[in-house]
Amino acid sequence: MKKRSFLLITVLMTVALLGVFVMQLYYIREAYNLKSQLFDQQVNQTLTSVVNKVQRLNAADRITRKDFENKVKRSQDLRQRELDIKDLKQQFTEASEIRQAERENEIENYLNQQDSLIRKRFSAPKVISEVEFVSLSPGGNAKLDLQMEAVIDIKNYALRGLSLRSKPYTSNTKTFDFRNAQTLPDTIRYQVFEPSTGKPLFVTLPKISDDLEKKFKREDAIAKRQLAFKIAALGKGTIPYKNGYNLLEDVAKEMTEKDIPLNKRINFISLDNRLKQEFLNHNINQNYNFRVKLAQKDSVLYLQTSNSTADFLPKNTYRTTLFGNDLFRDPGILEVTFPNKNSEIISNLSATLASSVGLLLVLVFIFSYTLYAILRQKKISEMKTDFINNMTHEFKTPVATIMIASEALKDPEVTEDKSRLKRLASIIYDENVRLGNHIERVLSIARLEKGELKMENTEVDINDLIMIVLDSMSLQLQKKNAILNINTDAEHATVFGDELHLSNVLYNLIDNANKYSKEVPDISINTRNVGKNLVIEIADKGIGMNKEHTKRIFDQFYRVPTGNLHDVKGFGLGLNYVQDIVKKLDGTIKVSSEKDKGTTFEIMLPYLN
Repeated sequence: MKKRSFLLITVLMTVALLGVFVMQLYYIREAYNLKSQLFDQQVNQTLTSVVNKVQRLNAADRITRKDFENKVKRSQDLRQRELDIKDLKQQFTEASEIRQAERENEIENYLNQQDSLIRKRFSAPKVISEVEFVSLSPGGNAKLDLQMEAVIDIKNYALRGLSLRSKPYTSNTKTFDFRNAQTLPDTIRYQVFEPSTGKPLFVTLPKISDDLEKKFKREDAIAKRQLAFKIAALGKGTIPYKNGYNLLEDVAKEMTEKDIPLNKRINFISLDNRLKQEFLNHNINQNYNFRVKLAQKDSVLYLQTSNSTADFLPKNTYRTTLFGNDLFRDPGILEVTFPNKNSEIISNLSATLASSVGLLLVLVFIFSYTLYAILRQKKISEMKTDFINNMTHEFKTPVATIMIASEALKDPEVTEDKSRLKRLASIIYDENVRLGNHIERVLSIARLEKGELKMENTEVDINDLIMIVLDSMSLQLQKKNAILNINTDAEHATVFGDELHLSNVLYNLIDNANKYSKEVPDISINTRNVGKNLVIEIADKGIGMNKEHTKRIFDQFYRVPTGNLHDVKGFGLGLNYVQDIVKKLDGTIKVSSEKDKGTTFEIMLPYLN
């Protein structure tokens, strides 16, 4: 990819990312404004509902109180009325007793008057009982009791001057006297004698005359009507509770009185409870402070705060009148403030903010990864180009050598010379083996990447394997007069792995130490035990490298840049191969290097007990 194209893509993606970021900020701002408006609307609706309920509760409380007062007054009136009625009935009873006594006197006078008339007209009148009246009546068995005057001679038993006349019975006392608790029947019976003939007769006298009886009934009726009137008059002062015709009117008059202060019309504890309940009903769980103040004066009547300091900031404060329809008195102001309004609204937007931030992070990650992938692909492309160049250079030499040797074989003189023929055949074979090794190395890396590389793990003694690898490399090391410092002191040097690949690992590391030394190579190979691991250390005093290259030497196709020089041959696959083999054996590999001071590779593998 050209540099200009890469810059254009970077600019376009940056602009797109900034555009998305700006849109997210705009969306979050609009969401915050919407939440704030919704919160304001809910708070205002809550305050309106609370005020309406407070007004209704105020009216209901007054009606209830007035109704209770009326009940108490009516109960008192009823008790007083009962007492008054009891007194009236007592007075009526006393008056009735007095009238009864007066009536008895009248009846007594009437009976005595009639009795005197009977005694004047008839002889020997006698008051008899009902039983006597029945027995003396015709068919009865009683004897007549007569009064006689006669002269009796006791000595001669002679009667002289016999007279059978009756004479009236006179008495100096009244016949009827109610003071002696005299009980009379309704009809009084007299036994009398006819003055002229002396014939016995019966005279009946009613106890009460018709005139007196009518008079008494009239007096009783008048007394009862007077009692009823007095009782009815007592009921006129009581409150007709059931009808309640004047209850609302009395309450309305009381509620329009100007002298009742605001704090007498509001129950502040009930107001606080009502606010809490209504806020919960509208899903508002924030802490709030509220106060009640006069509308006509800057005077606070009640203050309820959740903390010691209560600042009623205009942007967080909501207000409404408590009694908006009150034209005669101060309507009062209710103010509610939410100190943590903004933080609560933002917390309600946590899901929106989290999704927006998450989306931005994803976009940033994709943007960064895309740039990283582009740069990495660019570098891989460059490394592949270098790899192709190196591979071409590596393959070109043996191919050219084989071609020259093949051309020489066509010469009859060469074919006749057996020593030269043998030498040319040996060159062709060696170069062919070299070419095959290059091809096999590339194929091994490909199989390793695909996971198709099969490892035949067995018990391998690393100390012995090191000596075998050094023996196979003796010609290469002798060619550069390499100095070897071998220290295989590890007591436990047996690991479980593939001997071929382990030998390739050691070969690559020792070969690099030999190749990347400008002067005589000085190579140190050490083994030691650390815990339950075997450490293999291969160090040189060659050209080394800086930290930037140290981080990337295990990358595929990567080679430390040397310009267009190809004095050191290779494909950039050796160290990548080494790292993959070590990882497959559950080991680790580390590198430490310093420019112009050498490089040290440290491999750690678990050993077998």
